Amino acid sequence: MLALNFFGATEGGLFDINATLPLMAIQVVALTYILNSLFFKPVGNIVEKREKFVSNNIIEAKNKLSEVKKLEADLLTQLQSARTEAQRIVSEAEHESDLLYKEALELANNEANASKEKARLEIESQTSVARDQLSKQADDLSELIVNRLIPEK
Repeated sequence: MLALNFFGATEGGLFDINATLPLMAIQVVALTYILNSLFFKPVGNIVEKREKFVSNNIIEAKNKLSEVKKLEADLLTQLQSARTEAQRIVSEAEHESDLLYKEALELANNEANASKEKARLEIESQTSVARDQLSKQADDLSELIVNRLIPEK
């Protein structure tokens, strides 16, 4: 039983060319269209959205990183100027405290010298008074001794 197909070829040969080939091609195209519209496009849209989200985040991160670097540079310059200002203030304070120390020391020395001079003058005055009293008492005592030893006539 030989059956002839649509084109007159025998069955079971290397290629059977009949209505199956165009039907298969139509099925492949329809399946591709259905799969593309149902699965690949939504997945593709999600992938594109994620790619946009990631690229936007990368751009935003780069912008923020450059802003952070600018802020860091500004802070470093501010820190350096603050350190310089602090060193200047400390230097001025040390100089001022040295001046105050020297003034206080000079004032204390002057007061000590004045007090010492006053005490010296007072001691000299008291010594002079004591000598005068001692001299007067010695004169009185010598006169008393002389008067007792030598009677008056």
